Amino acid sequence: MKQYHKLVRDQIPEIIKADGKICICETLSDKDYIYLLDQKLNEELAEYQESKSLEELADLLEVMQAVVKARGWTLEELEQVRADKAAKRGGFEKKILLKGVKEDC
Repeated sequence: MKQYHKLVRDQIPEIIKADGKICICETLSDKDYIYLLDQKLNEELAEYQESKSLEELADLLEVMQAVVKARGWTLEELEQVRADKAAKRGGFEKKILLKGVKEDC
């Protein structure tokens, strides 16, 4: 038996069963779920960094949305925080590289 200890998408057990295999799963506590979601964020980010694919970026977004919900926030709250920061500090459209800051002395 191949061993795993990873958070997977909701339909993965059904997909494994449809392939004629048996999977062993458990339902996580809220604490363990959030911990493994945070690990999954790192995993998905690393996969995106390696591939630069839209599919991996979509996976990262899916996990980010799950983290928002698991921590008791809403996607609307996330968007509001993002929009507020963009309004106050801007986005990244101008492609600005900060190379240094001198004290005015």
